[in-house]
Amino acid sequence: MDHQPSRPHPESEEGSFSLFKFDRGEEDFIGGTALEQARQLTYILTGHSPMRIGQLISASGAGGSFPRCQQRRASLGSGEDVDPVPNPEGRRLMKSGEFGSDDFTKRPSWGSKGDSTGARKESIPSASLSKLLLQRELGCYTGGREGRLNQLVAQSMVPSTNADFIVHYDARSYSGQFSEDGNFFYSCSQDYRVRMYDTSNPYQWKYYKTVDYIGGRWTITDATLSPDNRHLAYSSITTRVCLASTAPEDDGVHSLDFSNSRNYNRNAMDPRCGIWSVRFSGDGREIVAGANDDCLYVYDVETRTPVLRLKGHKADVNAVCYGDRASPHIVYSGSDDATVKVWDRRSMADGREVGVFVGHTEGLTYVDSKGDGRYVLSNGKDQTMKLWDIRKMMDKKEFDSMPPGNYGTGFDYRRDWYTEPPTKHPYDCSLVTYRGHSVLKTLIRCHFSPPTSTGSRYVYTGSADGKAKIYNIDATEVATIDVHAATIDSWPKDPDLMRSSYHHWSGSTTAWRTCVRDVSWHPSAPALAATSWNSFGLSTGAVTLHSWNGSGGKPKIYNARLQAGLSENDAGEHSEEDEQEGGHAETESEGSEGY
Repeated sequence: MDHQPSRPHPESEEGSFSLFKFDRGEEDFIGGTALEQARQLTYILTGHSPMRIGQLISASGAGGSFPRCQQRRASLGSGEDVDPVPNPEGRRLMKSGEFGSDDFTKRPSWGSKGDSTGARKESIPSASLSKLLLQRELGCYTGGREGRLNQLVAQSMVPSTNADFIVHYDARSYSGQFSEDGNFFYSCSQDYRVRMYDTSNPYQWKYYKTVDYIGGRWTITDATLSPDNRHLAYSSITTRVCLASTAPEDDGVHSLDFSNSRNYNRNAMDPRCGIWSVRFSGDGREIVAGANDDCLYVYDVETRTPVLRLKGHKADVNAVCYGDRASPHIVYSGSDDATVKVWDRRSMADGREVGVFVGHTEGLTYVDSKGDGRYVLSNGKDQTMKLWDIRKMMDKKEFDSMPPGNYGTGFDYRRDWYTEPPTKHPYDCSLVTYRGHSVLKTLIRCHFSPPTSTGSRYVYTGSADGKAKIYNIDATEVATIDVHAATIDSWPKDPDLMRSSYHHWSGSTTAWRTCVRDVSWHPSAPALAATSWNSFGLSTGAVTLHSWNGSGGKPKIYNARLQAGLSENDAGEHSEEDEQEGGHAETESEGSEGY
């Protein structure tokens, strides 16, 4: 593939072998009989991960190999009761008022029934949405209770699978987000283009502009809006961040170089490295970036200079975010070393983190802040999403004193299915763990739901199985939005695009596939936009809008510029053979995937 990264991702097939140490020499890597050696070599040459090779060696009785993999299974707790659902801590948070409102229409009922006090509390079923709306119209509640009633109404309006419309792209879509006021939506694709839409009416989008990333590698990795929504910064796997105006009449794009220029700067990035994630600070004066050299960088937008380099991780920094929307002080970073680290901008001159969140057993794909400087959410390749409280982070000294141990399996998340049972890290300091979605194929993103349209009641995430998952804070599932079902066969087969499709181990089928990579809940309307790899063999991309009160009819289909889509007869034919599940998706290129 063109535009390959200069350095492989740590989770790539080449890098994953370094996670394992062997008791004997390298000759023990392949052991046992000739038949066993042939089987092991077959697994290696066909791209299977060391975890699977270790399972094969263990099953064949060769023994002695992959001790860290065996140690990992012995040192972690496993079983269905590892993460209880509903989670007690999550229930407490839901009742605290920090994450939406409990149903205050519940009231105590009185009766003796053997109670010595003659009083007993009994919960009645929650009021339906129609009843809540009627109560609001009749003015049954006033003051603070009226506000809570409005929250209950808002958080009850959860988007459904029915798609209002589908926007198709000729390249895989990597990210898409609404602005904080909901008037703007941007979509980033693998063709190095960022498309901008006017969404002041959340149900009738208007395309108005496209900006490009010239000289990118593999894809656009991330994008971030300035606090005033006037500028959009977006990155690729290079040292440059492009800064574009969101104004329709301004087509200018400026380059922000994070690397060493003519004058040596010790805070700059090596020109051979690349950026995975970027975020504007709360005041819009700085951009923080996570890179594939295990470092974070702080860039001063006004002086166009990198002002700080932070090395605290042991692998790629896949995601960064600010903890407080109103200030630039607290920064979170998620890495392939399976940790979330906390940095304080006021004390980062010494280059050390102020705390660590430990609990994931595989690399991090995304981190998102609630915006209050306290709660943060993360997605991991261990197929979990976790909620953290900054007050319960692990001190750096405590983290450094932890006994050494590799709790990961080394599986290749781009190609392999994650087959480990539910497990718990022995030093897990997270509040709640969420399971049920799949974090595979690519770095899938997760978010807190917005306060206005949901009362901050939920957390939600994309999933490699073509769905978007919505959870209560207590880890109970609220809804599943099936983007695959909403989009299947909505775009014709294109032979040119099919050349870049993903194929499957079982039969190399190019059936219609969907992987939801990013999701964005509109800040004021009960609608959610899902950004996905889509179409036959995951060869293209799509953004779908799912609303609470969708009509349920056939969605409107548009191309990237929201121009009229296909007629009913233009859609690709769908066969039963295409519906049969193949294996897990893998890129035909041996490049970056991945990202």
